[in-house]
Amino acid sequence: MKNDIPKRKVSDIGIAIIPRDEDGLWDTYVINYKDSDLTCLLVNSSGYGDIDGEIVKTTVLRHYFEELPAKSYIQIEPIQSELFKLTNEYWVSFYCDNYMYDKKFIFVVGSIDKSNFSKIELLGKEGVMIR
Repeated sequence: MKNDIPKRKVSDIGIAIIPRDEDGLWDTYVINYKDSDLTCLLVNSSGYGDIDGEIVKTTVLRHYFEELPAKSYIQIEPIQSELFKLTNEYWVSFYCDNYMYDKKFIFVVGSIDKSNFSKIELLGKEGVMIR
């Protein structure tokens, strides 16, 4: 019965982390590159890892957005650069064309760094993105 449910791959969705200013605050965005709107968008964010031999887990934050139009983006939350010592995970669920999708975007320790910047055209800024 479980095998009867079609499995559709998430594509044309991205999570970007962009530096805001010099005080160590960055912004996270979910970007919709699709030609279709996303509805009932739910984003769970959390951080976890080992710092100096101690296991650290952040609180899970949940964000709900009723709609994300095609070829657009929305800011999820600010993130402090101190949290880049952790693995940062964003779990995104949404409806598109009457089907529910979900995908985890994982920024491993060290990946949120200026050496990994790329131009994010839709935002018109540079940052780190997983698509």
